[in-house]
Amino acid sequence: MARLALLSVSNKTGLIELARSLVEEFDFELISSGGTAQALKNAGLPVKKVADYTGSPEILGGRVKTLHPRIHGGILARRSIPQDMTDLADNQIRPIDLVVVNLYPFEETIAKPDVTLAEAIEQIDIGGPAMLRAAAKNFADVTVLCDPSQYDEYLQELRQHTEPSLEFRQKCALQGFLHTSSYDQAIASYLARTQPTQTLPEKFTVSGKQLQSLRYGENPHQKAAWYQTGVNPTGWAAASKLQGKELSYNNLVDLEAARRIITEFTDSPAATIIKHTNPCGTAQGDTIAAAYQKAFNADPVSAFGGIVALNRPIDVATAGELTKTFLECVVAPGCEEDAKAILAAKSKVRVLTLPDFSSGPKETVKAIAGGFLVQDADDIVADTSRWQIVTERQPTPTQLAELLFAWKVCKHVKSNAIVVSSDRTTLGVGAGQMNRVGSVKIALEQAGEKAKGAVLASDGFFPFDDSVKTAAAAGIIAIVQPGGSLRDQDSIQAANELGLVMIFTGIRHFLH
Repeated sequence: MARLALLSVSNKTGLIELARSLVEEFDFELISSGGTAQALKNAGLPVKKVADYTGSPEILGGRVKTLHPRIHGGILARRSIPQDMTDLADNQIRPIDLVVVNLYPFEETIAKPDVTLAEAIEQIDIGGPAMLRAAAKNFADVTVLCDPSQYDEYLQELRQHTEPSLEFRQKCALQGFLHTSSYDQAIASYLARTQPTQTLPEKFTVSGKQLQSLRYGENPHQKAAWYQTGVNPTGWAAASKLQGKELSYNNLVDLEAARRIITEFTDSPAATIIKHTNPCGTAQGDTIAAAYQKAFNADPVSAFGGIVALNRPIDVATAGELTKTFLECVVAPGCEEDAKAILAAKSKVRVLTLPDFSSGPKETVKAIAGGFLVQDADDIVADTSRWQIVTERQPTPTQLAELLFAWKVCKHVKSNAIVVSSDRTTLGVGAGQMNRVGSVKIALEQAGEKAKGAVLASDGFFPFDDSVKTAAAAGIIAIVQPGGSLRDQDSIQAANELGLVMIFTGIRHFLH
């Protein structure tokens, strides 16, 4: 008797070619449902509709088609167990050797901006996951294909071995379970977002498809891979690489840090240069070339081998500046054609375009032994109207704008974080020190004489007044910090005595 294959797919890529090979090369009989059956019929291929095979019509507007003993019995029957085969014979059920199923486009549906809950619900597949799970469970006897990329390998297995090897069937089963797991996770995540709650879900899962195998992780002895979440590419998965070597694990980590910081600046051209996830130079300018030059000059030593993010397309002038030093990566919303030709002179530099810098994760996940931690992304927008001026001296509009710039940058520096800035340019950055005054000293030492008349931002409160006094001694004229220390009054008093402006934001931006 001819082998039986069940085909029911939403993504019809490669369907006709696969089905034709099954019929003409390997004498399969085909059963199918809905649009898949019609596509096969239109291609002139012999196919029996599931409703005709089961003797039960599709009901509930197509919600129930394949949920039938003749389908699931044929998939789940264990060929090596006599009673299973007797049950099939007694119920006139044929064994199904191949199940080709992929699911309703749920993720594509919810990616639409105006999708309704009702529309999303109708794209929750029921029969498809049931068949995938059944076929994957019975991989000892059944092959399950859930992705068009598997079709050619399956046909090669048939050509070489008459039937697929057990190893191949088990590999396909794993892909089937991963497919249904990812699908269920997308549904659960979507429904969780529709709930009127401010808390994170009781169960949190992360699912992704491997986009690229990376050479290694943070270090050569660590394996690494890049995964895409969701069906539709977003974020870095949607970026275009114009030139350069393959992206590394560390490149991607630094690029994400660069994306987060450059997103803070939309009203004027801005540039940031990242090293080990910290900004060594960030600046705003009248043009994108000017912004980059200011960011580079903030710390030209650290900028060597850095990651550059620009919030405006790369023009000829900026491209010329970018080629003057060694850089690992450059990312911008776009790149002019003449600028591409200039950048090509540095062919190893990875140049990417990312049209949407603002699209980022809503939560951050950090692995720990025995589990992981989840938190909301720190995407709160600074609002100066909510800031509290706690000193006798009031900031000028220019000083307030500078404090806002420094505060935005400081948010993206590893704690303990201190940023000194002037003329919308970072002059000194103190990152990741074990005590705050240590970060203050590093930032002020880097700024040097330029600290005179500059402002200082701190991601956390000052537990003592020593940082205020150190800043004033270097020439700092204004400070922005969260406030909230038991000894805030000591810092306020020191600022008043030294003639500084000090502002409390009421918001802390620790970054570990």
